[in-house]
Amino acid sequence: MRAKKDPAFCAYLMRIGNGQEKTNNCNKIEIPNNFVIPFTEEIESLNLLFNVTYPDFHTFYSNPSFITFRIILTTKNDFVDEINDMLIHRFSNDATVYTTFDETIEPNDQCQFEDFLHTLHAANLPPYRLTLKKKCPVILLRNLNPTEDK
Repeated sequence: MRAKKDPAFCAYLMRIGNGQEKTNNCNKIEIPNNFVIPFTEEIESLNLLFNVTYPDFHTFYSNPSFITFRIILTTKNDFVDEINDMLIHRFSNDATVYTTFDETIEPNDQCQFEDFLHTLHAANLPPYRLTLKKKCPVILLRNLNPTEDK
């Protein structure tokens, strides 16, 4: 894990956990610049994020445990889908697409609401169309504050 190889990051996490890290005027912890990928333009910044987090995609093929030491955290679920889509396109393997089957309670409503059902993104459920590639990293959703359920 990063804490083993980066003592400064480990100390930072410990200060947060112990309630000792400085906060700003809004009582929020500010993440140091050296832990953040700067935003320039969306695609450019995401590509930089991938290059820093996964510097050599070929390593995944020879050493699958390499992925266990890499993580991307996002603040919004929408970002997860966008990042996953971009990562999928970077891998040359054949994609496997899984599609859900949505059904209305009333059969007569099926043709009216099927497209609408495909646009819904329910919590804890995969998207209507899930594309995966062998050995490609996937970002999973996890609510870090379940009391807010957002």
